[in-house]
Amino acid sequence: MRYPHPLLAGLLGLLALALPGAAGQKKVVGWIEKVRIYPGNVLVHAKLDSGAEYSSLDAANLTEFTRDGKQWVRFDLEEKREGKKLTIERPLRRWAPIKRHNQEPQRRPVISLGVCLGAIYKETEVNLVNRQNYQYRMLIGRKFLEGEVVIDPSAQYTLEPHCQEPRGLE
Repeated sequence: MRYPHPLLAGLLGLLALALPGAAGQKKVVGWIEKVRIYPGNVLVHAKLDSGAEYSSLDAANLTEFTRDGKQWVRFDLEEKREGKKLTIERPLRRWAPIKRHNQEPQRRPVISLGVCLGAIYKETEVNLVNRQNYQYRMLIGRKFLEGEVVIDPSAQYTLEPHCQEPRGLE
């Protein structure tokens, strides 16, 4: 096949060569992984979900309160597998409308948390919801995953979280 524009064909060829290299630099992880949540240094079993834009965390006994004129939330996080329960207080960043399959949209509080997956540490927005009926206390969405990992749907627990504990995250 002859290309009418040799320059375009050359550019397409370079692009094809560059893409596998970029994908090869990403860490391949399973669809279920252990992550560490900061503050609190809590180990949580999480489902990695490329279909969800944002991350969600189980929040039992969720309450909203005011501290120094700003809105905050307090909630309990319990990871039954690890036998650890923690009460976390964080400033409220915003409220997010969450679309749900075959259900009415839900309005959820959003906070910022530190999350460690393998050696990847990011402070990321997480919406809070009661996930007691779900097997995993946390769902990790695309905003955390993008540019860092590729999910292998046939794999689980491919790495251990080993980030250095962050400083300054209250």
